[in-house]
Amino acid sequence: MRAPFFISLTLVEWGKILGQERRSPLAHRQGMTRFLAREWGRVTACPLPGSPRYGRPMASLSAFKPVLDLVVIDCPDALVLSRFYSELLGWPFEDGASSDWVTLVPPESGVSSENPNGRTSLAFQRIEDWVTPTWPGGSHPQQFHLDFAVGDIEAAERAVLALGARRHDHQPSEDGGFRVYVDPAGHPFCLIR
Repeated sequence: MRAPFFISLTLVEWGKILGQERRSPLAHRQGMTRFLAREWGRVTACPLPGSPRYGRPMASLSAFKPVLDLVVIDCPDALVLSRFYSELLGWPFEDGASSDWVTLVPPESGVSSENPNGRTSLAFQRIEDWVTPTWPGGSHPQQFHLDFAVGDIEAAERAVLALGARRHDHQPSEDGGFRVYVDPAGHPFCLIR
């Protein structure tokens, strides 16, 4: 089972990793760049304001091309919401699914060291203080949404409604090229013609 992996460190935390707790932000950045270069090959850091290279184009990132591995959706219960998307896409659960974390496996399998050209997977993580997004606008607006290409919106609508989605009241498409729906946890998504 692939475990979720997140890098979210402050400069102080990076400094502790690199043994540079009392250095300036630029020194932290230079040390971090050396650390990443050792770990991942050539890394080109974006220059800091005031440095000689600030405002100049960055060199190519060809030595390090990230691959989009997972799209992770926050929700109140990962098992409940992942069942909806599993049925919608026909993708099975990865082993180890729980109410806290579920990953759906795409047909050609997900990205891994054995399958670097695999497809992006869809995962769900439980958030303790989940708040349903509001769209359009509102006090807790959506951060992103998913678009699903379908040949026939009418047929696809019947299917997503049967799975537990609902059609959103606000339909901004003037030509009927897409429709907006809400999944069981309240995330907006679109069916696109």
